[in-house]
Amino acid sequence: MRYTGAVMSCLFCKIVEGSIPSTAIYQDSDCYAFADIGPQAPTHILIVPRKHIASLAATSEADAELLGHLVTIAAKIARDKALVNGYRVVMNTGPDGGQTVDHLHLHLLGGRHMTWPPG
Repeated sequence: MRYTGAVMSCLFCKIVEGSIPSTAIYQDSDCYAFADIGPQAPTHILIVPRKHIASLAATSEADAELLGHLVTIAAKIARDKALVNGYRVVMNTGPDGGQTVDHLHLHLLGGRHMTWPPG
């Protein structure tokens, strides 16, 4: 895949293409899931689209199928990881939302009791 501009320096694009190592959990033609290097729960997996999208705010109706796929994959991974007591799926958007990497991604967190409000 050829990258230009900000995409060339995107951390998650580099992880998806394999130039930065990661612990793969799941992958298909549309997304890549890997273990978070700074886990906030016993299970903390990031699910990213292979297509570079800066954030949820940058999506359109054309991305609806991809967004649904990401959520479906989060549920599949949760089942595979036997998160039978529950889990949390989070998509931070923008600086006030806690997004630190400008590439849309879901956090799958589980393996412990989650509190509310989260932050």
